[in-house]
Amino acid sequence: MSRPDTVSQIALPLTLPGGGESIVGGDSLQPVFAALQASAGWPYRTAVLSGPARSGKSLMARWFADSGAGVAVDDADRTDEVGLFHRWNRAQSEGQALLLTARQPVGAGWTVALPDLASRLGAALQLVIAPPDDALLRALLGEQARRRGLMLGEAVLDWLVPRIERSHAATEDMASTLDRLSLERKVPVTLALAREVLGGRVDGPGPWQPRLL
Repeated sequence: MSRPDTVSQIALPLTLPGGGESIVGGDSLQPVFAALQASAGWPYRTAVLSGPARSGKSLMARWFADSGAGVAVDDADRTDEVGLFHRWNRAQSEGQALLLTARQPVGAGWTVALPDLASRLGAALQLVIAPPDDALLRALLGEQARRRGLMLGEAVLDWLVPRIERSHAATEDMASTLDRLSLERKVPVTLALAREVLGGRVDGPGPWQPRLL
């Protein structure tokens, strides 16, 4: 895959080599995609991409490496610090951009104990995956449904988007629960089923737990 020059040149959802997994983009992710395509200008050719579980960090790291833009270390905050420091030095000596993924940014949740590594990662570009906006939530629900071969009608999506938690994980949980109930009951996903999953919640966004059905 050749490296694109602008965000508009990325066709989203972006299917990674091997198929099956896609990166779904929206306005809230555009700053991250723009930065990933500008690795030549990163401080010390290093960036830290942070975000909550299931927000797409690993997929973006794979896309970054497969695109030839640089090398990536996933779950860097759970990697041996001495080994990570050597990996940073090697990337510098080879003139490669280095993308690290972590659950939280350096200094704002990710505490690096090794002083030399802390100073280098503290100077790196910090990229944070923001909570999804409505458009991205809708696209994520659609992508999760697609992966499962699940049909979600426009009316169901219209009702769900303003009401589920604003997170990538919530869309995955919702699609998984709807898929399970649809298969168990041998019925399509209707607005009534979506209401049942949310336990009858009808007022505004917020954390949710699927009912025990």
